[in-house]
Amino acid sequence: MKKYLIIALILVFAFPSRSDAQKVGLKTNALYWATTTPNLGMEFGMGDRFSLELSGGYNPWTLCVDNNRKVKHFLVSPEIRYWFCESFNGHFLGLKANYTMFNVGDVHVLNSFYESKGDGPFIDACLNSRVEGWAAGAGITYGYSWIISPRWNMEVDLGIGYWYADYDRFESRKCGLFQDSAIKHVFGLTDIGLSFIYMIR
Repeated sequence: MKKYLIIALILVFAFPSRSDAQKVGLKTNALYWATTTPNLGMEFGMGDRFSLELSGGYNPWTLCVDNNRKVKHFLVSPEIRYWFCESFNGHFLGLKANYTMFNVGDVHVLNSFYESKGDGPFIDACLNSRVEGWAAGAGITYGYSWIISPRWNMEVDLGIGYWYADYDRFESRKCGLFQDSAIKHVFGLTDIGLSFIYMIR
């Protein structure tokens, strides 16, 4: 885990001389908050057409003690973006990486976007079981950012790509019995966002 955090920090500070003179935005994803997950990101302009974002979220909650329902996880996501017009304004394409550790159980979510190689989508394991493990992935994002005031932007984005997940599965009840271990290769959504950005400079 530490090596992924170190890599993410290196990416953020790899361009200090350029980002000092460029725009910097502090952002949060409202859709991610809707999953009860506090999240925060920073984006650094690197010239007129490129920016670098580092975002993350952390969810420590048990949503229902009786059913042991939870989406506990942390997520770190660096992304490099190419802007068609200028950074922080208009259309962009991004290349995003993701790393997460999770403890998720009894969560019913839509799985129609996903296909996997193996005995069924990874999301299926979360329906009536508890899964605990880690996943890493990468994908391509497309988005659009609106300037709504001198200090505020609003942004929407959607990403698709690949996830590698390695996890153990347990009965969903508290202290449930071990069921099996699995490795999944998942193709589908890697990012979805409705974000609000405060421009620090």
